[in-house]
Amino acid sequence: MDRYVSNSPEETIAAGMKIAKKLKGGDCILYLGEMGAGKTHLTKGIAKYFNSPDEAVSPTFALVNEYGGDIPIYHFDLFRISTLDDLYAIGFFDYLDMGGIMCIEWSENIPELNEIIKNHSIVKITKTGDNSRIIEFTPSEELC
Repeated sequence: MDRYVSNSPEETIAAGMKIAKKLKGGDCILYLGEMGAGKTHLTKGIAKYFNSPDEAVSPTFALVNEYGGDIPIYHFDLFRISTLDDLYAIGFFDYLDMGGIMCIEWSENIPELNEIIKNHSIVKITKTGDNSRIIEFTPSEELC
């Protein structure tokens, strides 16, 4: 597990860039963290690392945002999703075969994802203050 300490949104973006160095097309990241923990800022760093011309923004109302770049990024927000049927309805499973990197906020809403998505990593973000965070990245090979 890799551990990063962030004291600002900019440092969270920088942590996302460091995590991105360990990712490749087809990887999925399951984010764990409360509202406002910095999941979208982390995704901004991942998108930036892969030279996305798109600004990563929260997909809360869109459910998924797609960002171009060297490897496409598919940024999901499952805050309002609670069943596998909901995931099928939004086309979630189609993205698993598209070769991009899936960044999935509120993954804990669908506990089955841990079993369904075999090649996933976990990022846990813990707020330790107004602007401070502990970011823990556990790559898929350590979850086996």
